[in-house]
Amino acid sequence: MEDRFYYRELECFGKAEEVIQHKVGKNGYFDLSCLPKETLKEEFRRYICYRGTQVSLNTIGRDSIYFRQFCKALQTRRSLPESLLDWEEEKWIQLLKAWMLQNGILLTREEKNVYGKISIAEARLLGYFRRVYRFLKPADERAEREKDIWELEKLDIPIEQNPIYKTDTLNFTGILQEKIREEVKLAIYQHLKYEKLGTVKRELTSLRQFSRYLKEKQIRIQSCSEIDRELLEGYLIFKATNGSSGRGNSDDILKLRSILETVGKLCRYPQLEKLFLNTDIPPELEPEFRAYSDGELKRLNAHITKLDEQITRCMVIHQMLGTRISDTLTLQRDCLFQLNGVDMIRIRQVKTKTFEKPVSAELAALIRKAIQYTEERYGETVYIFVDARDTRRPLQYSTIKHKVLSLIQKEDLRDDEGKHFRFGTHMFRRSYGVKLTELHLDDWTIAKLLGHKGVNAVMHYRKMSNQILVDETRRAREAQTRILLANLEGWGEDYEQIR
Repeated sequence: MEDRFYYRELECFGKAEEVIQHKVGKNGYFDLSCLPKETLKEEFRRYICYRGTQVSLNTIGRDSIYFRQFCKALQTRRSLPESLLDWEEEKWIQLLKAWMLQNGILLTREEKNVYGKISIAEARLLGYFRRVYRFLKPADERAEREKDIWELEKLDIPIEQNPIYKTDTLNFTGILQEKIREEVKLAIYQHLKYEKLGTVKRELTSLRQFSRYLKEKQIRIQSCSEIDRELLEGYLIFKATNGSSGRGNSDDILKLRSILETVGKLCRYPQLEKLFLNTDIPPELEPEFRAYSDGELKRLNAHITKLDEQITRCMVIHQMLGTRISDTLTLQRDCLFQLNGVDMIRIRQVKTKTFEKPVSAELAALIRKAIQYTEERYGETVYIFVDARDTRRPLQYSTIKHKVLSLIQKEDLRDDEGKHFRFGTHMFRRSYGVKLTELHLDDWTIAKLLGHKGVNAVMHYRKMSNQILVDETRRAREAQTRILLANLEGWGEDYEQIR
């Protein structure tokens, strides 16, 4: 078999733009002859072929660098196994690390996230090898519920999840005590039947935090049956003093209680059902309920237009509709209709109910343009804004978040307090609500336009527009004073007596 695996043989090559094809090179290839064993060649051929269906041609070009480095590292060993799987993953990693140190290559790298924060990550060569190795590992044939990483589509129950957040797996490996891990699996499976996936993921996070606490404090328990009130109180003190926010702590403790109580019922550990007191839940800090100022909106929108055209349309439509980001990203191609000559939109809210409201002709035209863009590129889809990798799904929250935050860092965009903007998609909704209060609409109309079930939330928007109310009251008082003074003209001496 040919030892040169050309980029042009990969699926992603045909999908790449011509400028990228030219940059990477039609004659570029992976030189499999650098691998000393035929089995190794076949394993890498399989991985590269698969990788070409998952990533862009640009990424394949970067992968080829790490492939060549891996081949060079192999040359330092005389005796090598026939297959990657003949050695444990960490033995290969040790070989690579030794070669990297000999050649002055750092074992770690600094990674800057979209918020501008720097963290330390593993060197890219090591990450590349781990992906190859884990691709080659044979599939785990056990029942899904027995595994430590569940593939959700293989579970025998329907999973309720928000379509803008793609979650394929639940990972239990972060629960370090084996018996506790198995007990938690029982509870998580039960909760998946009636809770949303986002809630279950937060419950699993709370158990991972608790498990790490047990490990770090060297508390040697292996089963939830060993958790008692004294142990719990120690953990509550730790959570209250480790510097995390009150709101986050409150949710963590609630989720931990929920899981442990279910474990108690399923495993017949009755003490777990009476373990928590209501006073154990820290009070939530009232979040600051703020909206973008007009100046902030102008600064943001002036740069949002630099994003690609469909992302820009999405962000503008999101602001003009005043919807939650999940409702904007899941707008369907049949959402527009007319009623008595008025453009209307049907919004299928992910969190609550479907509602309808009128929209301006300009907004309706912008939505139709977005629909046309999607139809021309992706054909008949359910959603207006789609995930380019899987057009059956809506555009993912993480995709739009990454693009907007990268723009903020690149353009150094700052709010009125001089801080970098965050990804405040809900701030646009609040700004929309505040503008509605400034138009002096009644609470029921505002609630209807926002898609709320009742009017309770409207008071928050009115509070944020209090300064406008103060300014309007001041102007009204000044006008009233002028009227009174005009009426008092001609009173002469009588007026002076009462001043």
